[in-house]
Amino acid sequence: MALQLSVAVRNARLDTIESTIGTTAILRIRTGAAPANCGTADSGTILSELTLPSDWMAAASSGSKAKSGTWQDTSADAAGTAAHFRVYDSGGTVCGVQGTVTITGGGGDMTLDNTNIAVGQQVTITGFTLTDANA
Repeated sequence: MALQLSVAVRNARLDTIESTIGTTAILRIRTGAAPANCGTADSGTILSELTLPSDWMAAASSGSKAKSGTWQDTSADAAGTAAHFRVYDSGGTVCGVQGTVTITGGGGDMTLDNTNIAVGQQVTITGFTLTDANA
């Protein structure tokens, strides 16, 4: 039999992600493939960097947790194609979560309104949800 967790345990694990990374987390959207894991050095060019809202994720419910508030950069830092992201602590040094980026409806871990980013362009994150396994 596969390991199964209650919804309450799955929600608690998800809520711990936000509390561990902390308030005023920093999101960096980058070009190229994501590193092997969060402990591996950064890769790609930073296209967009923004400080997330203080309460950047909604409370977990039914084993998933979605972004909270508006996630938007009013002026992109560089031009390129967004391919992966990393969420860091407020100091911008410790990666807590990373994943793929696609256009809305593209199936990435995080979705944007436009993945072809130009310098100075507004970048809007349209979707980001964490789902816990072991249901």
